Amino acid sequence: MSEVVKLERHHEVGIVTVNSPPVNALSAVVRGGILECIKAAIADPAIKGIVLTCAGRTFIAGADITEFGKPPKPPAVKDVLSEIENSPKAIVAAIHGSALGGGLELALVCHFRVATKDAKLGLPEVKLGLLPGAGGTQRLPRAVGPELAVKMIVGGEPIGAAEALKSGLIDEVIEQLTAGGEAFASKVLAEKRPLRRLRDDDSKIAAAKADRSIFTNAVAAMTKKSRGMEAPFAAADAVGYAIDLPFDEGLKKEREGFLKLVASDQSKAQRYAFFAEREANKIAGVPEGTKPRPVNRVAILGAGTMGGGIAMSFANAGIPVTLIETGEEQLKRGMGIMQKNWEATAARGGIPADAPAKRMALINGVVGIENIGDADLVIEAVFETMAVKKEVFGKLDQYAKRGAVLASNTSLLNIDEIAKATKRPQDVLGMHFFSPANVMKLCEIVRAEKTAPDALVTAVSIVRRIAKVPVVVGVCHGFVGNRMLARRSKQLEKLLLEGALPQQIDAVVTKFGMPMGPFAMSDLAGLDVSWLSRKDRGVKSEIADALCEAGRFGQKTGRGYYKYEAGSRAPLPDPEVEKLIDETLLRLGRKKRVVSDEEILERMMYPMINEGAKILEEGIAARPSDIDVVWLYGYGWPIYRGGPMYWADSVGLKHIADRLVFYAKETNDPNLEPAPLLEKLAAEGKTFAGWRVENGVMMHSSSMF
Repeated sequence: MSEVVKLERHHEVGIVTVNSPPVNALSAVVRGGILECIKAAIADPAIKGIVLTCAGRTFIAGADITEFGKPPKPPAVKDVLSEIENSPKAIVAAIHGSALGGGLELALVCHFRVATKDAKLGLPEVKLGLLPGAGGTQRLPRAVGPELAVKMIVGGEPIGAAEALKSGLIDEVIEQLTAGGEAFASKVLAEKRPLRRLRDDDSKIAAAKADRSIFTNAVAAMTKKSRGMEAPFAAADAVGYAIDLPFDEGLKKEREGFLKLVASDQSKAQRYAFFAEREANKIAGVPEGTKPRPVNRVAILGAGTMGGGIAMSFANAGIPVTLIETGEEQLKRGMGIMQKNWEATAARGGIPADAPAKRMALINGVVGIENIGDADLVIEAVFETMAVKKEVFGKLDQYAKRGAVLASNTSLLNIDEIAKATKRPQDVLGMHFFSPANVMKLCEIVRAEKTAPDALVTAVSIVRRIAKVPVVVGVCHGFVGNRMLARRSKQLEKLLLEGALPQQIDAVVTKFGMPMGPFAMSDLAGLDVSWLSRKDRGVKSEIADALCEAGRFGQKTGRGYYKYEAGSRAPLPDPEVEKLIDETLLRLGRKKRVVSDEEILERMMYPMINEGAKILEEGIAARPSDIDVVWLYGYGWPIYRGGPMYWADSVGLKHIADRLVFYAKETNDPNLEPAPLLEKLAAEGKTFAGWRVENGVMMHSSSMF
């Protein structure tokens, strides 16, 4: 018998248990073990019914995606599913934790399904650029109806046990896993219930067969945010086959769709992103076995936009927060905004009706920094100037308890300088949350020169605990994301001064897949913020300054790079802006030229990639995939393009280096010259994917992905 799958007999019920930690993935060895045990249980005359379950913290949480793109290993998934589905003895799937992807497809071929109340069931393959390839798109609509099936398959979102019971996906919610599964199997045998094969039951798709708009309306609702992505539309087509075709034909078409997607560039990029996120959890230079410090309460200094959003993130995860302001009025305003945000989410059905009150109860709003004494983690989210940050950190020594982690939410300032304001620099690091902090998933964790390993591990651990993605970065101006973004921003004004228009540049960037163009984004943020900052630094930006001098501050004034009709956030091209740009060109003695979309894309993206190469050389990021994770989760880089460094490899580093040399000469900008690492990799025909640092020495290997 298999080492990872066991068969035991409890009276007349055979219990098949998968034990392949950590997630019981449906690998070749697990498939083989299940097949062997199911066959043995069917052949044993003493066994009348079978329960399929898993040890550890979860049911089968998906396929083994490391097998994708490699020669198939027997037994094939379809052979395992066929053995279960065609079993003459009742097979019950007893589910706990997560039954996802191939795990749920396995459960769908069982004749009955039961689950513990905490279970999650879903088909999230679309998030890897795939569709379920083992009958999920054909069986799930027959189990729950096409509308919920579309939500789960095209949207990729799992459902809980209560909804699964209501929809018919499971037959019962059980208290104890193995005992509950066994009791249900005994009941099935006692009642002589007929075996239900979903492939033979069209009752739940009959209405959609008669009126296909039931299906098409559900698809339209789920795909409206899927611009540029292939998998959601292919997944919708596959669910459609369940309605339009006989089961076996639908199964064949589903498989064709899966094989096409698994070989696609988009799915390869999305699978890369999946592994890149997990790779980011590995922290270089931290002794093995370093444990995080306990964090039971967090204190946040500042109840403004960032501080409030960070407080919400912790309360969402059930972690108590002390939210501190300098005055009652600011505190009241901050608490009110949080309450309003949660109530709006509850009104939309995003959280339960009682959640706003429960979450607000976790936040203790107080005035005065002296209230941080019981916090294990203190996050400063005050005004973004070094003087203010240092003043705050200077006071933390007096009030923060010994061993508390002290974090700054700065987006660009030097953490080493901030740490010098305290007598405990070993406890200081950066935690750069992205706005809106209660929504955005990324947190850049900035390791300062003297940050203790356990303080760093604590920050990574707590960020994961609040369901965000941590990426450890080094100290430099702007860290990873904003430092690269600054290179793109420098090209924006230059392109305007050469003849491009805001709407052309934004169209190129959104066509590439970014959620918003840079000029529409500036209008949303408010042009006056950067204008005041430039004035402080004595820096000019000819066109942006001229817009601000004309009172065009963006959406808040109804005019910026675009105009906005009353009550609308939709940017409309404005002839006045074109006129202002022409007048600026005339005043500066510049000639207008036609700028191609291709040039705009190259000048937006290639300088950022060049800066990414410098970031790697300097050790600010540990690996190219960390840079990609920052851009995927902090800046809306399209996941189907994998991230800037991954995308650069697909374009070709030699081409990028050559174009940078060209633009450096054409625009008389030496900052565009290729970085030494980019130049070296390009000359050797290598990629970022294979680059890494070992013991301070740059190495190149085949990709870890």
